[in-house]
Amino acid sequence: MSPTILLCFLIGYFLVLIIISFVTSKDSSDNNSFFVANRNSKWYLVAFGMIGTALSGVTFISVPGEVGAPAGNQFQYFQFVLGNAVGFIIICTVLLPLYYRMKLTSIYSYIEQRLGHYSYKTAASIFLLSRTLGSATRLYLVVIVLQRFIFDNYGVPFWLTVLISLALIWSYTFKGGLKTIIITDTLQTFFLVLSVFLSIYFICSSLDLNIPQAFETIKSSSYSKIFFWDDFLTNKWYFSKQFIGGIFVTIAMTGLDQDLMQKNLSMGTIKEAQKNMFTFTGVFVILNVFFLSVGALLYIFAAKNGIDIPLDHITGKPRTDLLFPEIALNNLGAVPAIIFMLGLTAATFATTDSALTALTTSFCVDFLGMAKKENIDAKDAVKKRHTVHVAFSILMFLVIIVINALNSSSVVSLIFTIASYTYGPLLGLYSFGLFVKKRGLHDKLVPIVCILSPFLCYLLSSYSKEILGGYVFSVELILINGLITFIGLLLISKKTDAQTKF
Repeated sequence: MSPTILLCFLIGYFLVLIIISFVTSKDSSDNNSFFVANRNSKWYLVAFGMIGTALSGVTFISVPGEVGAPAGNQFQYFQFVLGNAVGFIIICTVLLPLYYRMKLTSIYSYIEQRLGHYSYKTAASIFLLSRTLGSATRLYLVVIVLQRFIFDNYGVPFWLTVLISLALIWSYTFKGGLKTIIITDTLQTFFLVLSVFLSIYFICSSLDLNIPQAFETIKSSSYSKIFFWDDFLTNKWYFSKQFIGGIFVTIAMTGLDQDLMQKNLSMGTIKEAQKNMFTFTGVFVILNVFFLSVGALLYIFAAKNGIDIPLDHITGKPRTDLLFPEIALNNLGAVPAIIFMLGLTAATFATTDSALTALTTSFCVDFLGMAKKENIDAKDAVKKRHTVHVAFSILMFLVIIVINALNSSSVVSLIFTIASYTYGPLLGLYSFGLFVKKRGLHDKLVPIVCILSPFLCYLLSSYSKEILGGYVFSVELILINGLITFIGLLLISKKTDAQTKF
């Protein structure tokens, strides 16, 4: 596929997003519009748009790529997805009613009211760190593809590709914020879903399979094993590890994350927000089945046509998350190549634009106090918000450069490893706030507990085989992290006569 054609397509795609941004923000670009879209978003638009935000380019590339990984992953990821679904239901029934009852702009304001000032700043800081690292890792994956298949042909260095990508995202989010993103994410999710189904169609056509035949081929292949019940201690894909990890990763990365919750808080009523989450959950599970199916078909196609897993430019080792772009861009023809690039771009930029808006919102509200009535509409507050937005774009640029220098062959595992360490303390903080009544905290000690907990988790994970009889941790480590934080908070807690209202 010609790099020039792909580049022209990308330019046209972003022009559309910039036009949408101009239209949605021309009547209102104040902070209330940027932070919560004036609280009048339509639930069905948010539900559909959240799919693109939650899935990202990692799901689009890495999940299919890991299906045929040498380690024998197959469909084990679906165990994690089932846990995700349970986590979404818990968010919908426990956390959303709390956030709406308190009329929050930043969800970390709950921690301030329940636990204290230092706890609040700690929770917000954890989010800023976690979301910056997670979103930078997701964007890193798509930039690698853009670099390999487009910009390398023009001699553009990697750092400049990253800078161009972030500048494009900034250009259509800096004015309208969430109000713009509700619309652009809906459009980008449509392209993502369309790309998944068309990719399946094109691969099946190349394999001379109709849909029922493709289903049977996947079912009878060596890639379709879903449930792993063997060797609880050493198998990191054991069902309970993935399922329980899926539940708590979802609660932490979605329910305790300003990014996705910000969209839910932009609706008028709790019923609309819950309707959004239940709809989103069903579509999320179904779409992941199709992503895994794409993975199986890719490896079947590769085996039939003698295509090897592409090698990483730096390490020279096979990199499974490059198989999908390799086949789509070089082996299926012009139309499938454009469809693939459309889906990848939509998936990744839907995640990153949302993250930049959420990071800006959290910093402005939690550290600059812009949710206060006297600040939210002030002209200098809007200017400060623009400065913060630019600052986070620069920070994400620097993080991606560092990630590229460190290099990781599996972006999926890297993201969930980051989540296990950084989001775990949020689980502990919210659990203490929700379930421990008539006890307060020595507030100034909370940051120490939240720093020690990930450190202890790291030691436990590193030496688990020796300490726990061969046990190997997977994504369920986030639960242990939250539990250690919770115990630490109990140790620094104190009795109080005041009964919490929350």
